[in-house]
Amino acid sequence: MAEPKLRVLAVVGSLHRDSVTRAVLAHVAERFRADGCLVDVLDFEKEPLALYNPDTAHELPGYSELQARVESADVVVLGTPDYHGSVSGAMKNFLDHFWHEFAGKLFATIVASHEKGLTVTDQLRTVARQCYAWTLPYGISFTEDEDVKGTEIVNEIFKRRVEMLIRDARVYGEVLARQRRADLTGTEPGFLARHRDGTDT
Repeated sequence: MAEPKLRVLAVVGSLHRDSVTRAVLAHVAERFRADGCLVDVLDFEKEPLALYNPDTAHELPGYSELQARVESADVVVLGTPDYHGSVSGAMKNFLDHFWHEFAGKLFATIVASHEKGLTVTDQLRTVARQCYAWTLPYGISFTEDEDVKGTEIVNEIFKRRVEMLIRDARVYGEVLARQRRADLTGTEPGFLARHRDGTDT
């Protein structure tokens, strides 16, 4: 039986209309599709997400549909600008909405930054760890004008790093997705055991 196609959720964590983060995520999404993956792009400039309120978020219109999109993903690519050494508010708001759905999945991080984005990458990896998700052992960052101009990647070194991230996210995402499915349907102990049958124990 053929393995199901890898499902990638690409999250654009910028609300800026001319966002270079959006441009890079569009390139990444196109490359994943070319590799045979199923790609869903979540762009909060086009699909606004209400500020997370734990008392009401789960009942708001559109929440269950978004939850299903997150749940169906095997790999989550997070793209965010670096705002004062932290993730964008739009990205943090998205991450606040979910945790159960991230468990056992692979995160890949892309940061638009003039300061290398190291603290932002660390923050995203911390969120992944707290949600029992995996991350690639590196993130990539880029600078507007130097690496990306308008909608074009202009730096060949950065382009190669993007290609590396796409390859690694696909290869290791497939491994983790396969194991996640086995763990969710199996009986052995493991951190995903608590997520079997959609319940926490």
